[in-house]
Amino acid sequence: MDFSITAEQRQIYEYGDQLAKSYDNAYWLDHVRRRAFPHELFKQIAADGYLGLMVPEAYGGAGLGMTEMALFMEGTANNGIPLLMMVVGPCMTLSHLARHGTEKHKHELLPAACRGEIQFCFAITEAGAGSNTLNIKTAARRRGNRFSLTGEKTFITGADVADYCLVVARTTQADQVKRRTDGFSLFVVNLKAKGVSRQRVKVSIPLPEEQWTLFFDEVDLGPEDLVGDVDQGFSILFDTLNPERIVLGALCCGVGRFALEKAVKYASERVVFDRPVGAYQGVQHPLAKARTQIELASLMTRKAAWEFDAGLPAGASANMAKYAAAEAGIEAVDASLQAHGGAGFTEDTGIYELYPMMRLLRTAPVNRELCLSFIGDKVMGLPRSY
Repeated sequence: MDFSITAEQRQIYEYGDQLAKSYDNAYWLDHVRRRAFPHELFKQIAADGYLGLMVPEAYGGAGLGMTEMALFMEGTANNGIPLLMMVVGPCMTLSHLARHGTEKHKHELLPAACRGEIQFCFAITEAGAGSNTLNIKTAARRRGNRFSLTGEKTFITGADVADYCLVVARTTQADQVKRRTDGFSLFVVNLKAKGVSRQRVKVSIPLPEEQWTLFFDEVDLGPEDLVGDVDQGFSILFDTLNPERIVLGALCCGVGRFALEKAVKYASERVVFDRPVGAYQGVQHPLAKARTQIELASLMTRKAAWEFDAGLPAGASANMAKYAAAEAGIEAVDASLQAHGGAGFTEDTGIYELYPMMRLLRTAPVNRELCLSFIGDKVMGLPRSY
């Protein structure tokens, strides 16, 4: 297994350095504090051809894979530009529409999305189901060859700026299927369609992307809106969840590195008791430990991406990467805060705003306990706990 990267992949990884010349961490923080979506930033990413990284060239994309998307996410986050909307749109939705979508999806929506003319979000979570996806209640009931979608989804990232949403719904009720994973279907829903409404979820975490609850009231859908086969959406769904874990692992690693670099600069310049505070082991060792954990998590993230691109089972590595990177990211930001002392809590340093997001990613979109349960059960062969 070779984890070295090609010249093209290196260019993708270093794209964040180029992007930060115009849209740096100060730009991101400004939008965070105003809770304003960074439209100009995404227009630039679209113009540079990165929204369609995982979309085939025939549909307007770059025709690359999970490895390149992870490198993109890590490289931008290295510069203090973590982009959650890239997770739910270009990664979780566009690549899978290219694989499983209808001709309308492939030839109309995907090229427009790669150009940045439209955006996608992803809707699976429900208040009554939480992490137990098998308990979702949102239903798409058959009406001839069409469907009527009714239900609600919550914690939907970027539903206010998205034009379409990939929605997971039941097309056959749980008591009418042979296997628990049967009866689910995926649909592309126009968020401007009749019967769709939304309400903001007031989370306390400062982010430029807001969270929303989506309501569907007998939304009319046709066969052209169906992704994959009726009742067989669960396998496609898992094709989306491993990439989510991988790219969020990459994002956490990048944010951790960014925080640590700021800490190193500060600790090398800040003099207390006649020497830089970075010379004291009480400051130096937590930073060194955090950097080690970040680099280990980064390697696992690249392994998971490599497995996914090679068509190998990536669930174990994806869960390990997500768990390790979220924990490492929290440790890195916390160590950076401690190294800055009181200055770390001022707006001038911009460190503290990173902590709530890292803490969120320990819990969402898959919490660390489920990652560990997967590893215990699927990797180690321990009795299943749920």
